[in-house]
Amino acid sequence: MSVCQERDKSIPCVDTMPEILIRPATLEDTEFLVSGNANMALETEARALDTHTLRAGVCAVFDDPARGFYLIAELDGQPAGQMMITYEWSDWRNGAFWWIQSVYTLRESRGRGVFKALYSHVESLARESGAVCGLRLYVEAHNQRAQAAYERCGMREAVYRMFEVDYSIEPRHS
Repeated sequence: MSVCQERDKSIPCVDTMPEILIRPATLEDTEFLVSGNANMALETEARALDTHTLRAGVCAVFDDPARGFYLIAELDGQPAGQMMITYEWSDWRNGAFWWIQSVYTLRESRGRGVFKALYSHVESLARESGAVCGLRLYVEAHNQRAQAAYERCGMREAVYRMFEVDYSIEPRHS
């Protein structure tokens, strides 16, 4: 049994809304996750991702549970949305923040509560764990629709700004 299969048993499968099932992603969901991530990058940042790199990145999460985990939202037995959780240790709080990432809902499933169901499930898992001190995410500055959805779930804009050096698109300096 793979680490991924063992981990899947620790993340419960829950019906959060009558027609939406939230379940742990499995290796069989890899192409759905790759497609969702690629579509999200195109829609929010007009950025075409390299699918070979993206697929390797998705599989890396399954290979090493310390990197995080994916959830799938199903409508009528079919994948309709996705979310990835990664971890950030906070020494100030002596706890871990769960970062919500790689959120995507199929166009035809939008407006049906898919994100809300995913978020509610993650919030329940986080609270029940006892080791999670909060949830965080970042959002493209002009994506007002996503920001409104996050606010409806009870999230608030943080006081922090994000800075980065992205070695995957910027040259490394010696």
